[in-house]
Amino acid sequence: MERIDRIQNHPLYVMNQQRINELEQNRIFCCHGVNHSLDVARIFYILVLEQGLSYKKDIIYATALLHDIGRGLQYMENVSHHETGARLAQEILNDCDFVEDEIAMIVEAIAGHHTGNAYLQDGISVQVDDAVKEDNILFTDLFYKADKLSRNCFDCKAQEECYWSQEKRNLQIRY
Repeated sequence: MERIDRIQNHPLYVMNQQRINELEQNRIFCCHGVNHSLDVARIFYILVLEQGLSYKKDIIYATALLHDIGRGLQYMENVSHHETGARLAQEILNDCDFVEDEIAMIVEAIAGHHTGNAYLQDGISVQVDDAVKEDNILFTDLFYKADKLSRNCFDCKAQEECYWSQEKRNLQIRY
């Protein structure tokens, strides 16, 4: 996946991923490195295949690789990682030969990955026709699900201290 290689080598991606790794070095909770992103991508891809959908593999992987890219800025500047990540992702995707519709779908999923639906978030109003909007909502919701399913809460040593609600926790192996 040539465009995925471009993302991984993009200076903005590299810098922000290194920042996240450094800041999470002693974190007892879930971390947001490449391993997490690849787990999300693989589960997302399985969900897409199970649903009989035709989202491109590199779109799935791009979304997963970039979805937490704003975490470092969240830790350092107390800003929303999903909003900051969406902004950073857009810049990276523009440099990596993604087209406007692909960028919009990926950025919307990143902006909405904390609740599952970018169209329901304050401050996000996307003007698209109903068929595209429905497709983007499905993409965002499947991505949200993959992100949550990637967490091994059932085996977490920090379960007692975790701020996640019981409803969000992945308490059994599914994928």
